[in-house]
Amino acid sequence: MIAVGIDDTDMLDTPGTNQLARHLAVVLASDVLARRVLRHQLLQDPRVPCTRKNGCASILFEPLRPLTCVELADQITAIMLDWIPEGSDPGLCVIETANIPQSVVEWGLRAQRELLTQSAARDLAAEHNILLRGLAGTEDGVIGALAAVGLMTTQNDGRIVHLEGEPGTTLPGDLLDACGELTIDEIHSRGIGEVRNVLSDQPIKHGTVWVEKKLRPNFRSGRVVLYATHLEGDRFQATKVT
Repeated sequence: MIAVGIDDTDMLDTPGTNQLARHLAVVLASDVLARRVLRHQLLQDPRVPCTRKNGCASILFEPLRPLTCVELADQITAIMLDWIPEGSDPGLCVIETANIPQSVVEWGLRAQRELLTQSAARDLAAEHNILLRGLAGTEDGVIGALAAVGLMTTQNDGRIVHLEGEPGTTLPGDLLDACGELTIDEIHSRGIGEVRNVLSDQPIKHGTVWVEKKLRPNFRSGRVVLYATHLEGDRFQATKVT
């Protein structure tokens, strides 16, 4: 499996990093299967230049043919350079999941509470021979791109924005593309391991959940968890959690 992190890919009034990550999942589908795309929240601080809320994205890719990190990075680089608007400062990180060191996990956690530097990100990547590229502008996106890979590795962070179904099954493609009044069983059938009350943090095992646009679960302790707010009786409403 190959982990990809991207950050600082947009400007105001342009498609954001989440949209780019989902676009990569579609465009690269003949070479790699995007098993999971996560949106991670980084430090929100006036000193951090960001477009909206300082989020980055990670993608867990499963190669469908022999593919090196450099080959995949070259493909992604070409797509990103065609996508990114002028004024953005994108960064890209690509590494096999088996080779992600604990220091990169710690970098991701630090990026959620500390102001980090581009030079420190590059030094850490060089120390572990990690492919880290700045693609345009100030290239500050390398900070969040490296953090995204680390946070993905914790298996306990992020909101899932794409969850790939098994090819050839009754639910191929993005399992999260569902809306309306869904039963708990229907939600489970879409790869959601647990529905949880956002206030009590207790599992919801019966009833229905109203989903506005699409399912927006989170990754918690290695499980896909959908949070919901109680409405009345056995009815709940899906709740987006950062």
